Amino acid sequence: MSRTGGKTFADVVYPCIPPRETGMLKVTDIHTLYWEVSGLATGEPVVVLHGGPGGGTDPDYRRYFNPEKYNIVMLDQRGCGKSTPHAELQDNNTQALVGDIETLRKHLEIEKWFVFGGSWGSTLSLIYAIHHPDRVKALILRGIFMCRRSELLWFYQVTFCINTDNVNFGQSHPLWVTTNPVLEVSILLRNSSLTGKSCICKILICFCSSSVRESAAREWCLWEMSTSKLIPDTKYLDKADNLEFAAAFSRIECHYFVNHIFVEEGFILKKAQILKDIPIFIVQGRYDVVCPMKSAWELHTALPHSKLTVVADAGHSMGEVGIAEKLVEVTDQLA
Repeated sequence: MSRTGGKTFADVVYPCIPPRETGMLKVTDIHTLYWEVSGLATGEPVVVLHGGPGGGTDPDYRRYFNPEKYNIVMLDQRGCGKSTPHAELQDNNTQALVGDIETLRKHLEIEKWFVFGGSWGSTLSLIYAIHHPDRVKALILRGIFMCRRSELLWFYQVTFCINTDNVNFGQSHPLWVTTNPVLEVSILLRNSSLTGKSCICKILICFCSSSVRESAAREWCLWEMSTSKLIPDTKYLDKADNLEFAAAFSRIECHYFVNHIFVEEGFILKKAQILKDIPIFIVQGRYDVVCPMKSAWELHTALPHSKLTVVADAGHSMGEVGIAEKLVEVTDQLA
């Protein structure tokens, strides 16, 4: 459990640092990935896997690691951030992202590394570790998301229905009540097909006018940003107004979720025993409505050697003080 006692985010993380080196790595004829390294070149290597999918990296992600002890590797996954082409869906799937992580590891000549990820980043971290357990020194995870049908329907149906019953998650207008784009996602997930003329998923994935797609992307992004923190944060909500970010984030998320992230249902729990010899640290906000604690508990139960820390006064975001504090405690311990 955690009580932050008036601390701020800046109080519990390391100071801002610039990247030591950046690059663009061509992984297919279509996709080129942005990568960067920060901190100590001879330090403990750690790869940071961002959320979304499609969220891209953020300079604050470097701040969870002591820059005098860690060699911090970050990359923008296919189609997002500084990777090119922007918001591209072709050849963009979970297996490809796992391959990209390995390609980057070899490119940087790293033998083994810590893997750090939250939300979708936790999903990708677990799947990467299942495929390459010999390359993972430890998993540092936050906001466990295993992308099962029940988890997707929770966020795109149950929380939406709660929101329409006047339990507001930060939305400042009634758009979700009047147009029901999130409810349409739940219908799509049930039917596993792109149906409905106004379906936001169809708008995001298929070709249509740029203004219509931008509007759909903004609303999809706004829903997630409004639910990410226990206390609504205008800086998060403002991300939806960054149309370049919203386009990649919303379109790529939609692409992955309607395709059930390109793996069989329950893949992570079915393969969990492959991870039995890897140290695993899980930090979970008690009031996380994006990735509810049930999933973290189920993963911990399947892997009882894992250490689960529940932050009593936090929601989903790694930017929440209690979550950030516990993540830094883990990285300091491992360093």
